Amino acid sequence: MRIAFQMDPIEAVDVHADTSYALARTALARGHTVYTYHPNDLVYEDTQISATARRIEALEETPEHIVTWAEGPSVQDLAKMDVLLIRQDPPFDMAYLTTTWIVERLMDRVLVLNNPIEIRNAPEKILVTDYRDLTPPTLITRNVDALKNFRAKHKDIIIKPLYGNGGAGVFRLRPENENFNSLMDLFLANREPLIAQQYLPAVRAGDKRIILLDGKPVGALNRIPAEGEARSNLHVGGRAEAVELTDRDREICRRIGPDLSRRGLIFAGIDVIGDHLTEINVTSPTGIQEIHRFGGPDIADLFWQWVERRLD
Repeated sequence: MRIAFQMDPIEAVDVHADTSYALARTALARGHTVYTYHPNDLVYEDTQISATARRIEALEETPEHIVTWAEGPSVQDLAKMDVLLIRQDPPFDMAYLTTTWIVERLMDRVLVLNNPIEIRNAPEKILVTDYRDLTPPTLITRNVDALKNFRAKHKDIIIKPLYGNGGAGVFRLRPENENFNSLMDLFLANREPLIAQQYLPAVRAGDKRIILLDGKPVGALNRIPAEGEARSNLHVGGRAEAVELTDRDREICRRIGPDLSRRGLIFAGIDVIGDHLTEINVTSPTGIQEIHRFGGPDIADLFWQWVERRLD
């Protein structure tokens, strides 16, 4: 297969943690041809969709030399690819949405994953609100009075940008915290709404990332927040550990998995704290390298097996 990764520069990734790196390296090991390009290099002109891309010859685990290029940059007709993976990190902004509108035009000729139509219809922190009985109390707004009332009702809350990622801009507001007004000034300086959720004390025992492939759970990882830190994201100090799925986890997966599969959100990562679903990540979910290191399945290999069967 000829595979194109639409992603942030592969030269800058953490080779021991990045999921796109693991997917690309496994694709090479399975004998496929792999190209990578940055979203800024995507071009629509006279109905043709192309990108200035580079073909990867090899990927290494040494940070000093991650990638060996087979050739220099060249313009590639993306309609001639077999698979195109949308893997750039959020923020989920107009630039991100624009790439989905462009690559959507390839779907009659190329397997585009995840489905770009459904990516833009499924903002990760909004999609969970389709499953109200699975989620903690949640508010989405720019209205300060509504936020004050939500805080008064639930006392201990988390607030964060609606379209952010990676734990950026996540704040815990306890009842005694006096920074609410200052945070409102900071957050509402732009046009993006906020999402507020009731704080879940169960996060101290971990924020579980579960990877779903075509709607079925294939691996999980627990992320323990550092002492004094509200966020469990690994790149801000969260500690990874092996974890087994609980009955509640499987119930959540059974509820949402068929919807993800039907919508073409084939590779997804959900976040579960205690008994609650908090996010459904469909843009560039991570965690597969850590899952494999803890003795879990090689999800990158499972992914390409699924793709090969789909295109067979």
